[in-house]
Amino acid sequence: MMRLLRARIDTAALRANLAQVRRQAPLAKVMAVIKANAYGHGLVPVAMALHEADALAVARIEEAATLRSAGMTTPIVLLEGVINAGQLAEAAQLQLELVVHEPGQIALLEEFRGPYRFPVWLKVDTGMNRLGVRTDEFRPAWERLAALSQGSRGSRGAPMLRVMTHLSCADERGNEATDEQLARLSPLLQGLHTEVSVANSAAILSRPDTHAQWVRPGLALYGAAPFPGETGATLGLRPVMSLLSTVIATRTVPRGESVGYGATWRAARASRLAIVAGGYGDGLLRSVPSGSPVLIGGRSAPLVGRVSMDMSAVDITDLPPVQVGDQVELWGRNLPVEQVAAAAGSIPYELLCGVSQRVPIELA
Repeated sequence: MMRLLRARIDTAALRANLAQVRRQAPLAKVMAVIKANAYGHGLVPVAMALHEADALAVARIEEAATLRSAGMTTPIVLLEGVINAGQLAEAAQLQLELVVHEPGQIALLEEFRGPYRFPVWLKVDTGMNRLGVRTDEFRPAWERLAALSQGSRGSRGAPMLRVMTHLSCADERGNEATDEQLARLSPLLQGLHTEVSVANSAAILSRPDTHAQWVRPGLALYGAAPFPGETGATLGLRPVMSLLSTVIATRTVPRGESVGYGATWRAARASRLAIVAGGYGDGLLRSVPSGSPVLIGGRSAPLVGRVSMDMSAVDITDLPPVQVGDQVELWGRNLPVEQVAAAAGSIPYELLCGVSQRVPIELA
């Protein structure tokens, strides 16, 4: 069956990007972040393609359950942790590693009576002010978790205890906030002799001093640049997703006629248009403005009018003849997602994660 719109996922590019991460941080283990349906790329197929990663990271327990149901045995880190005893029991059944970021989660572990011993990542807030124990809470939290890891609670303990923090401004090269966060973290680690994870994609690519024992690539695995104004190609990365669509109609619009909702674009000349399957119901942002490029037959042409739920219009006046059924690239191998995101006043994360579940995934 022909799919009018599909997300083509290049699994070889995924593996190449993982290899690039390892080249950038050769002494670190890699925790591949595949939350949010692997940034829109498909949770299970991406996990399978990245089976050589040292661990996988998800945000929600449902994502972890999906991976285990698919037969994944790789260590899985639950980045948001658990909030009650029921979730903790499920996490034990799934044999997850837990991120602990507030004292109530430590109490849950202390009360846990199951046989599974959780590997734990204690997350410390060094400046993100989102999740993580405060720096002045770190030592008491560590000592409570260390008591579990040393077996004082019997089989309820944690067999491994590590540390994690998250950088708020690593995607801004030269931002002093990263140095400030590292300065807050460093004294907390003295004498602990544990493994640490600090670096996200941006830090992996720009701050070797953050690599520590574990790195946590997300966007870089999918071939997009975490830095504004750059593309993955300039960083040695390969785009993984190509969002491909199809011309479903062509029409001629007289000079002065408008196109789409709100009549936001009017033809300055008699124009030929292609109507393309794909709109904000699929993940193409409504905020993508007229003039933003798409590729038809490998040639660039501008979007015109507002993106609607299921369709978009493209000015093909200056292109060779376009036919119904011709392929359209909305972003991907030949049109960087960073360029489309910038035109929409957004970031690559939003476009990739926003690809709708109704868009079929096609593995290449």
